Amino acid sequence: MILRQEYEKIVRCENQRRDLLMKDEDQAKAEGPSQEELERVERLKAQLLSLRSSRSPIGSVGTNSAGRCVPQLGPVPRNSRERRRSAGDEMGIIPQLNMFVRTRTDSGKPLSDLEILEQVTVLNLDTGERVPLSIAEDKLPQCINPLSLHIMRLTSEYVSNTSLDKEKESDEESVSSKKSELPTGEDTDAEVSFHVGKVRRRTAQLKKFLGSKVKKTIGKARSIAQEVSHARHKEDVMDIVDEVNPGEQNIKLKASGSHKGPYEFDSLQHVQDLSGEHAGPVWCMKFSSCGRLLATAGQDRVLRIWVVRNAYTYFQDMRTKYNAEKVSPTPSQESLVSQHSSEDPNAAFVDLKNEECRRCPFMPKPFCTYTGHTSDLLDVSWSKNYFVLSSSMDKTVRLWHISRKECLCCFQHIDFVTAIVFHPRDDRYFLSGSLDGKLRLWNIPDKKVAVWNEVDGQTKLITAANFCQNGKFAVVGSYDGRCIFYNTDQLKYHTQIHVRSTRGKNSTGRKISGIEPMPGEDKILVTSNDSRIRLYDLRDLNLSCKYKGYVNVSSQIKASFSHDGKYIISGSENQCIYIWRTHHDYSKFSSVRRDRNDFWEGIKAHNAVVTCAVFAPNPDNIIKMIEEQEGAVLSEKLKTEDPMVEQRTKGCGGYVLVSADFNGSIKVFLNKTKPKHSSLPASALA
Repeated sequence: MILRQEYEKIVRCENQRRDLLMKDEDQAKAEGPSQEELERVERLKAQLLSLRSSRSPIGSVGTNSAGRCVPQLGPVPRNSRERRRSAGDEMGIIPQLNMFVRTRTDSGKPLSDLEILEQVTVLNLDTGERVPLSIAEDKLPQCINPLSLHIMRLTSEYVSNTSLDKEKESDEESVSSKKSELPTGEDTDAEVSFHVGKVRRRTAQLKKFLGSKVKKTIGKARSIAQEVSHARHKEDVMDIVDEVNPGEQNIKLKASGSHKGPYEFDSLQHVQDLSGEHAGPVWCMKFSSCGRLLATAGQDRVLRIWVVRNAYTYFQDMRTKYNAEKVSPTPSQESLVSQHSSEDPNAAFVDLKNEECRRCPFMPKPFCTYTGHTSDLLDVSWSKNYFVLSSSMDKTVRLWHISRKECLCCFQHIDFVTAIVFHPRDDRYFLSGSLDGKLRLWNIPDKKVAVWNEVDGQTKLITAANFCQNGKFAVVGSYDGRCIFYNTDQLKYHTQIHVRSTRGKNSTGRKISGIEPMPGEDKILVTSNDSRIRLYDLRDLNLSCKYKGYVNVSSQIKASFSHDGKYIISGSENQCIYIWRTHHDYSKFSSVRRDRNDFWEGIKAHNAVVTCAVFAPNPDNIIKMIEEQEGAVLSEKLKTEDPMVEQRTKGCGGYVLVSADFNGSIKVFLNKTKPKHSSLPASALA
């Protein structure tokens, strides 16, 4: 009997223990992952967030540096029951990114760190490409504007040094304040003053606390307003669905809400696509002064020269004449020879007579292809005698000539060369600006620096440079938003302009990405990374007008003028081309400020960031060539000379635009202007 009671007691204890274990397991399942797994997820989360913070300039080439790469996953389970239903997969949440990651397989086997990172995909908003986070660190730097990345590395060092100095100062202040708070005990007046000072300090701290709260609230409100503004702008761009020129080579046109017309570029035509040559982004593009040659360069380290069709024979004869007289190049020159074959790929194009080819302004293949640089090309410049300079992140400037295939000279620098320009009156000299903060005036025949100067200030980074007033002054743009003028003769400091708004988020200077003199006037056009373009009068250094509407947060996008100075054109990080009238025709009774211009016309023709957009300096030559050949085609069709055909294709005038993007695509556009006496729609003149 006693043994039976003992046996039953043991069985009861065993059952209770089993129930307790089962209860613990159910509770563990309900509670989710173990502490070890949570720690592992936290470790991966920290790795992910550090990657995001270290890759913040991923958006440097895009709309904004904070939001260019978007981690994406599948739908998030709504509750813990749905999570448990997934057959043993333990999910770790990353609240900052509002996503779950899976740490176990269906069978309960822990996933490796690589497998967990592969669940998160990063979307590059510049190219539309998605890559797993496991390879993002290797893949995404190839899509970053390397100049912006390098500048951000340099400036982060400046920021860290500044913050260290501030921390040191605050520590010293706190120590000195503590010393001053100690009462001497000599008299009651000292104690009273001590208590009064303590109350004042507490009051000041309270005011500071309340002020910081108010500032945070205002900052949040402004950021929300900015997001709403960007969203509205994005909707405006996305609304352009073949409303104008339906089926016209995927061109979509839009104007700002404040621009009610008349529109100047509603007859725009896409006439040629020069894509397929550049591998990667095109960072710089420049026409020769005659308008018959176009230089393009970018990430693939190759300088390409395109020629207008009716000038092909002229430059081909120039090159043939030189090649017949020239001796064989030296071994050092052979390494820099262009990759051209002996047979010119453009030769077969000359005899083509189909209608589509007749409308193409440029030969379909580059006239010259120059290699020799070992890193991205950042800027190009033409002389009047067909010399061309190219600057690069390899810290060199190279000199070329259209008639020769080899590099003529190489000018070494200490850091990246961000800007170069020939002297407008004497092309034996050129100006170069570098990230080492030095502005150099080079003597080409002597192959040395004639004079130089260094930018003052903490961030000595030159990001733009040009001549103004026909070479009288050299002007450079800096990373901290200054335009600094120097006398060209000795590069002595003359004056400077702080390019910034008087208040608001743009009150601190932003990087200057472009400086262009206005044709025929003492004014310069300054492009900066606050998504603004400013026109300054050099007679009094006052702001003449501010242009807005485009997006330029971190790129090297630069605005430029049309040949007659009537229009301003710029690329944009939101994949559009923007055009403004330099002097908008304001209504007589309009209350709009005359020094503000948001009356833009937009062209959506690219699927990536538009890195460059320029007007042709001599559009009449190109338009006349196209009109003559269009007239010849129509006459051939009619088998007779028709005076109406001649009248229709004669003397319309207009503008030729060329744009390039982050994917290496180059597009050519033609916009014929309507005669003032004509009542015909713009499409009738196309």
